[in-house]
Amino acid sequence: MPLLFLLLLFLTATAISAGELPAFREAPAFRNGKECPRIVRSSLDNPSMIHIAMTLDETYLRGSVAGVFSVLQHASCPENIVFHFIASRLYSHNNNLRHVITSTFPYLSFHLYLFDSNLVKGKISYSIRRALDQPLNYARIYLADLVLSAVRRIIYFDSDLIVVDDVAKLWNINLGKHVVGAPEYCHANFSHYFTQEFWSRPVLAASLKGRKACYFNTGVMVIDIWKWREGKFTQRLEYWMRIQKRWNQHGLGGDNLEGLCRNLHPGPVSLLHWSGKGKPWLRLDNNRPCPLDTLWSPYDLFLRHHSTSNFFSDT
Repeated sequence: MPLLFLLLLFLTATAISAGELPAFREAPAFRNGKECPRIVRSSLDNPSMIHIAMTLDETYLRGSVAGVFSVLQHASCPENIVFHFIASRLYSHNNNLRHVITSTFPYLSFHLYLFDSNLVKGKISYSIRRALDQPLNYARIYLADLVLSAVRRIIYFDSDLIVVDDVAKLWNINLGKHVVGAPEYCHANFSHYFTQEFWSRPVLAASLKGRKACYFNTGVMVIDIWKWREGKFTQRLEYWMRIQKRWNQHGLGGDNLEGLCRNLHPGPVSLLHWSGKGKPWLRLDNNRPCPLDTLWSPYDLFLRHHSTSNFFSDT
């Protein structure tokens, strides 16, 4: 009988902890300097207000908290920053997510939006990384439909990066006539990115003819929301998502190699992005950090006495 009682206690404790989110230390308050313009937080179209969007989910919550902390710590006018967090509509802990943010950042100005996963139903191209197949990963292309209409421009950040410079420098970049500003990578192999059947169809193949073999990383974007809406870019991307689901054979690269550590690129650095499968919090918890993971750890507000199991896997 005592053994059965202990077993019931263990099962009850497991059931309770499975519904909880990890806890974080409270971040210090970051205040504006005298040179910062005063703003009315209810007026979201104020040009002195910086809008940043990030997703929140149980897998990357620890990274999101570190990212927010890094932005605030290096911002010249942290009180002028408004965060726009997006969580899955199907996620059962939205109230808990709000509590995590308010308890960790009591002075933070933010909005929490719910993303309907049905919007991408039947449009996702599955890869060998489960984390990339989650509907919330595609919420970024619906930002123009999610955020409040008064928001004209927004920065989107992935949850696996830290900012080590004043985010105002990124916010103030001149987009000119462009809709999006993002890191560009060239020398992509488009011939292997799509299947042979894709290239055998003249209409599809012609859409890429004469284009440079370049793409941009959607983990860091400055977006002109109004131009995005005017150009109906969400609908245009949905069209390509349907094509990609059928014709794309992505996920064949080397980002999933375990134990692969990378070095910094030469030159000044304003943002550090742990794109790919390897995440600093996973390696730190397993006592197998890469050298650059030590640059992420100072922003980690995670309370160590809470269990990390099931929350931070990325397969």
